[in-house]
Amino acid sequence: MIRTQIYLTEKEQIALRTIADVQGATQSEVIREAIDQYIVMHQQTHRVQLLREARGIWADREDINAEDLRAEWDRQFEESA
Repeated sequence: MIRTQIYLTEKEQIALRTIADVQGATQSEVIREAIDQYIVMHQQTHRVQLLREARGIWADREDINAEDLRAEWDRQFEESA
């Protein structure tokens, strides 16, 4: 792990200490958990944005049959489930 220092307001520090006490965790564990959740949330948002930007990129291609591709992807998904 890499040590990082942050500045908190007094109100934030009290709330963090309370959460840690209730969970039976250290303040560092609570902070790491919150950061992990924040990262996941932003990764999902970024993924959705990329998918939106990619929508329709094959629309004008005549050498690709989207229905066949979807059927193949569905078959692979069903086999892996």
